[in-house]
Amino acid sequence: MFVEDIMSKDVVTIDCKKTIYDACKLYKEKKVGCLVVMDKDILVGIVTERDIIERGILQDKPPRKTSISEIMSSNLRTIHALTPLEQAAQIMKENKIKKLPVILNNKIVGIVTQTDLSDTIDVYSEAFEDLAKFYEESRNNLEKIIDEWENIIYGLKGHKKPTNYKKPDLIKEEMKKF
Repeated sequence: MFVEDIMSKDVVTIDCKKTIYDACKLYKEKKVGCLVVMDKDILVGIVTERDIIERGILQDKPPRKTSISEIMSSNLRTIHALTPLEQAAQIMKENKIKKLPVILNNKIVGIVTQTDLSDTIDVYSEAFEDLAKFYEESRNNLEKIIDEWENIIYGLKGHKKPTNYKKPDLIKEEMKKF
């Protein structure tokens, strides 16, 4: 599975010259976990609610005068849309980050978060449970088929089926006789 399969495609951007106050209004309106900061068409950073609190409010920076570029995280990591999810998780872990802007053809096309990855793990877990159940049912069906074939083989030879034996070994021996 690739990043593009689980990323959020609705990326909310904000111009780097906008203020903390503008970012707060945008957060309220869009209800997102982060804003991608742009300088024209160039991705220059990311700003989270935590950035606003720790680098803005708690530093006594005036929200209507302080630009987003002053508080954003600019040491930005991005990821290609066709990157496997495992690699995205590794990048987040190594860099201690929770969000990765997604790039395709040098344009931002989405964002992938730790929440996206954990939701995917839940889906995988359910799929593995279904697969295990299917395997068990298939194994039981296979045992029934083997029993039926044994009955047919013994019936053709006119023998009674033994009551105590190791099935795989007996089947191999019987198959050699044909």
